[in-house]
Amino acid sequence: MAILRGFWRFLVGVKDALALLFLLLLLFAILALRQGSAPISVPEGDALVLNIDGYVVDQATDPDPLAMLTGGPSLPGETEAADVIHAINAAAKDKRVKTLVLDLDGFWGGGLANLQSIGSALTAFKTSGKKVYAFSSAYLDDGYYLAAHADEVWLAPLGAVLLTGPGGSGLYFKDALDKLKVDVNVFRVGTFKSAVEPFTRTEGSPEAKAADQALVDSLWETWMTDVSTRRKSADVRTYMQALPRLLSASGGGFAQAALKGGMVDHIGTRVAFGEMLAKVVGSGDNGGPGGFNGIALADYHYAHSGAGPIGGGDAIGIVYVSGEIVDGEAPSGTAGGQTIAGLIDEALTDDSIKALVVRIDSPGGSVTASEQIREALMTAKSQGLPVVASFGPVAASGGYWIATAADEIYAQPSTITGSIGVFAIIPTFQRTLAELGINADGVKSTPFSGAPDVLDGITPEVGALLQASVEDMYARFMRIVGAARKLPVERVNAIGQGRVWDGGTARQLKLVDHFGGLDAAVDAAAKRAGLQPGKVRTVDVEVAPPIPLQVLNSLFSSDKGETAPPDALTRLARVQQFRSLSMLAETSAIASGPSMQARCIACTGLRPVSAVAKTPPPTWLKWLFH
Repeated sequence: MAILRGFWRFLVGVKDALALLFLLLLLFAILALRQGSAPISVPEGDALVLNIDGYVVDQATDPDPLAMLTGGPSLPGETEAADVIHAINAAAKDKRVKTLVLDLDGFWGGGLANLQSIGSALTAFKTSGKKVYAFSSAYLDDGYYLAAHADEVWLAPLGAVLLTGPGGSGLYFKDALDKLKVDVNVFRVGTFKSAVEPFTRTEGSPEAKAADQALVDSLWETWMTDVSTRRKSADVRTYMQALPRLLSASGGGFAQAALKGGMVDHIGTRVAFGEMLAKVVGSGDNGGPGGFNGIALADYHYAHSGAGPIGGGDAIGIVYVSGEIVDGEAPSGTAGGQTIAGLIDEALTDDSIKALVVRIDSPGGSVTASEQIREALMTAKSQGLPVVASFGPVAASGGYWIATAADEIYAQPSTITGSIGVFAIIPTFQRTLAELGINADGVKSTPFSGAPDVLDGITPEVGALLQASVEDMYARFMRIVGAARKLPVERVNAIGQGRVWDGGTARQLKLVDHFGGLDAAVDAAAKRAGLQPGKVRTVDVEVAPPIPLQVLNSLFSSDKGETAPPDALTRLARVQQFRSLSMLAETSAIASGPSMQARCIACTGLRPVSAVAKTPPPTWLKWLFH
């Protein structure tokens, strides 16, 4: 047996050595290719082509190495909003860039707050005297929001403009859990804390539905106001009401209906669109049909990465809190409490970082992880480092908990925030086991021995303790918010209770200080640090992916994930499938996450598909689908 064990260890060692050798060969191959390739340059008179593939997010999720190697099914890709905005801002001042093209065929969507920031950059770009053109085979809400900022909007002959507005259905599991005899024990504070309702009700409570309805109405009103302001000919309300009549009058053609409704300027193929652009920027060496002189977003970002204030000197550090807030370590796209707190501590050791901006796009999660990040920010402030919070599409529950450490809070009118409330959720299986003929029994030294007992149920004494703990945590949440926002605790309780607010209302309630995107927050941090706004460099305080993952990402960077269907109805159905997948994954994360949470489930359907959608649900929840 000793000989066999030694032989087995030898085989494992050979396998590890071959794997390492393979990765090293890949790394050397990529370095050789990069050294042998010509540097990317921006020709004079080109168009900047914003070919946004997948979703726009604050922080891209680290790719799955196995999926990259096997070519397995994937969700849509991710493009970071900051990259898009910086490219637009740079192109506005770049004399080599003559115009800008929004190629939205591969665009799946993004949070409205990020779209507002991109829209503001597009508006500033147009003030430089340069034009913006948009093309897509299908415009849904998010794609049309960006297209509305263009001087000319083009639509494919078989395309459509299909607008639905925010909102939709969620899943409620109470009846299924009753059939499985699974008891979900819930302890919460907050009339509007609807995160637990999928486990306790067959439908949303009247209070939660009223609050959610007010939220989506406000977001939709913001969307329509922005679109109407940027595109005078687009009467969205009239178009949506008259769409059946317009379809009938046009013989059933969605594209013609969109043209007659003033939603688009031209109907034409991609080739026709390219030929029009060739008259503006030239066709160059691209002699194919519809070719024109243009540089893609990724190439322009790479070519322009050396411009601006770089190198040494004072800087503003940007810390990203993106996705679910979880305990311990976590990769990009998920906010690990230990990971982010460690990054903040590292920033304190960098003498060039004079202030921090914490960029939050999160529906919340673990209370302990949220507090860990908040404490790290408070430590940074105690050592003289100003902290400014910048809210992305969502900064709710645990996300808002973290933001209370900031000196100032910036948000967009469409940011989803608030959800000041806490809950605990513990499933128990005593009835399920009894149905199978299995019983639980034992001895206890105190009423709390073995608690919480998921096999024999939660006793009244343990239930009272858990409820008191939740109430204590909610009281702490209110005190933190009250001290940070200079509000009486009674006022915080009135606007808390787990209710979710849009950014405009949150500002009126003094939960937010100013409107603006990430750049505005960076400028504010620079002022607080005594630096000159607009000219200070920024540093992303984040964990670099492991070298093997960087190698794989470089090799397979052309794989942007699932391609958006050109057919508008198919794309709309797929978007709703992604939304349902994300909501199911969020519900699963609640069920399998820490007992004490500060999380907003109402935010899930209003965000791009989250990284948690890639995580399988816990086994007991899988039972519901078998």
